[in-house]
Amino acid sequence: MATAGTAPSDTTSRARADRARRGLVLAATSLGFAVIQLDVSVVNVAIKPIGAALGGDVTALQWVVDAYTIAFAALILTAGTLGDRYGARRLFVAGFALFSLASAGCGLAANMTGLIIARAAQGVGAAMLAACSLSLLNHTYPEPGRRARAVGLWAAGASVALVAGPLVGGVLIATLGWRSIFFVNVPIGVTGVWLTLRYAAASPCSRDRGLDLWGQISAVVALTAVAVATIEAGSHGAGDPIVLVGFAVAVIAGAAFAVVEVHGVRPMLPLRLLGSARFGVPVAIGLLVNVAFYGLIFVLSLFFEKEQHASTLWTGLAFAPMMASIMAANLTANRFARALGARRVILIGAALLAGGCLAMLGSTAGTSYAALMLPLSAEGFGLGLIVPVMTSVLLSGVDRSRSGLASGALNAARQTGSVLGVALFGSLAAGTGPVNGLHLALLISTVLITAVAALGTRILGRR
Repeated sequence: MATAGTAPSDTTSRARADRARRGLVLAATSLGFAVIQLDVSVVNVAIKPIGAALGGDVTALQWVVDAYTIAFAALILTAGTLGDRYGARRLFVAGFALFSLASAGCGLAANMTGLIIARAAQGVGAAMLAACSLSLLNHTYPEPGRRARAVGLWAAGASVALVAGPLVGGVLIATLGWRSIFFVNVPIGVTGVWLTLRYAAASPCSRDRGLDLWGQISAVVALTAVAVATIEAGSHGAGDPIVLVGFAVAVIAGAAFAVVEVHGVRPMLPLRLLGSARFGVPVAIGLLVNVAFYGLIFVLSLFFEKEQHASTLWTGLAFAPMMASIMAANLTANRFARALGARRVILIGAALLAGGCLAMLGSTAGTSYAALMLPLSAEGFGLGLIVPVMTSVLLSGVDRSRSGLASGALNAARQTGSVLGVALFGSLAAGTGPVNGLHLALLISTVLITAVAALGTRILGRR
């Protein structure tokens, strides 16, 4: 009788302990993904004080942003493969440690070159964190419904960190100086490592996953070359020899990557997967929305600081409505998807993003901030709807043993979009001025988001 009476209590206790453990793993993975998103955007409002302290024009400041995202984007697929091969938890912890050490290096940088090198090291750690955070979640929450809710919370934290970056950066810079935006990552990293080691179960290792060395090399060369060419085009013109050579190298390396991935024995990105709507469409959407969004954040920061002569703190506060909208949308996106279907939610998000861009087309140096609040909020809500839904669509379309590959492919596409967005829109601003650069960026973003809507129609309207 005692056994029968106590069994339900024991079961309830174990269930509570398991929920608590899962929640702490979710906290650790969210911290890891949030901190790398924070460092993508926090630097945007530090452009002015970094340039004043270390010297450098818009081109040098673009490299402070893109050195991070290039390493992030180029290495994330290999990091995903390593996570599948040696265990996502092991690589996640190593990534957190490297990211924290590199952040300290950024804070201690004595010149622009040192800062750019440390930012690239941060990007390597970020690739390891991003590739394995989603994989850890996928193993921790095998049930589709619970996984979808966890992904929504994970995406909410990351999206808030992304857009809170300018706000947090503005406050830290105004009170402690620009170096503090990097030092703050160290205690976050220590916390994340402890939580992961304490509560995350060791994930399965797929020893048959090998490294695609030539694919990795060609991807790094292609992405670096296109970033160099695009950034230099803004200051030297499209006909400059460096620009022409850079684009030529990018085309050759990109073609080499495609050949290696098609004919290689163990490709890091089997290109046949891109033909699947549940794999290829979310990856393509991730690329396009990040070109538009990250590029606009960079150009808007230049617009506020250089054209409207806003302080670093005010520039950070200007993104607060967008931050709130992204968080609200992330927390409700999967609920909308269950009610309306993934396709409709992505189309609604794309419409809000494009509408926000079009509404800001008339902006000038004299435009009041009140006139920009609603478009910024619409863009934030649109992005917040798209990201968790496209992530859930991708994860539901692959076997759990390939969750590292899927996570790596999506994040590689998103960070490649970030590189291209900052390089392209930053070059437009450098060549035509912040106002004209903003207008061109908004027009290009509208076209890209229209393409996102077209891609969204390929996703089945399942609930």
